[in-house]
Amino acid sequence: MNTVLLMSDARYFRVDYVINPYMDTAVQPDPAAAAAEHDALVRAHLAAGRKVELLPSAPECPDMVYTANAAVVRGRRAVLANLPPERRAETPYHREWFSGNGFEVIQSPYEFSGQGDALACGNLLLAGHGQRTDPRAHDVVADFLGYEIVPLRTTGPRWYDLDLVVAVLGPELLAYHPEALDEPSRARLRGLGRELIEVGEQEASGFALNLVSDGTTVTMTAGAPKLAAELRERGLTVVELDTTQLRKGGGGVRCTALTLDNP
Repeated sequence: MNTVLLMSDARYFRVDYVINPYMDTAVQPDPAAAAAEHDALVRAHLAAGRKVELLPSAPECPDMVYTANAAVVRGRRAVLANLPPERRAETPYHREWFSGNGFEVIQSPYEFSGQGDALACGNLLLAGHGQRTDPRAHDVVADFLGYEIVPLRTTGPRWYDLDLVVAVLGPELLAYHPEALDEPSRARLRGLGRELIEVGEQEASGFALNLVSDGTTVTMTAGAPKLAAELRERGLTVVELDTTQLRKGGGGVRCTALTLDNP
């Protein structure tokens, strides 16, 4: 899992609008520091043995660095996101990349935040809704990609995508922030029979769960010592990286990488 990733770059990353509570047009990322953070992420993925495909960003797409929102992929099929209006200029670039690389592509006709609200866990798809994804998009994804959907409703705009709330660490290990899901969703997650690590509000709001794990190595933001320690206790290698600049747009490690190898 997560051994082949599609990433963009931070060349045009800036805050031109506000579409989540973490964004403030008066607080701009430092371009050089943002590029350095992103370069460090790419190097960390490569050092973990992952393959990284690169999609150059476009000047009119300041959030294109958050490649995970482009689509959700399984095998050689991709369901493109239906992004907020401010980000829709990204989609033609995403469509062109997938079509040009031999993927069968459709787009959700309903609001859909791509992998941000669609986390693969074996044959299950943990599917977020309540903020940026219309639940009807789940049926589109299930029909085209063959996943069994586990719908999970997030509780407010701070948790605008599921990948801020839940992390898939391995086939049988998940981490989550319980208070960011409504009670039926918490019960649904507990009923999956996976081991669950609970993460507190302070670390979750600092993007601790917005991580990439291949089941052996976890690449995550720095500043979440409790979760990092729990993962190391379970025998996982943990790589902690600075994401100060990337968080100014409301994204972290997971937001910058779209998984291409969901079987």
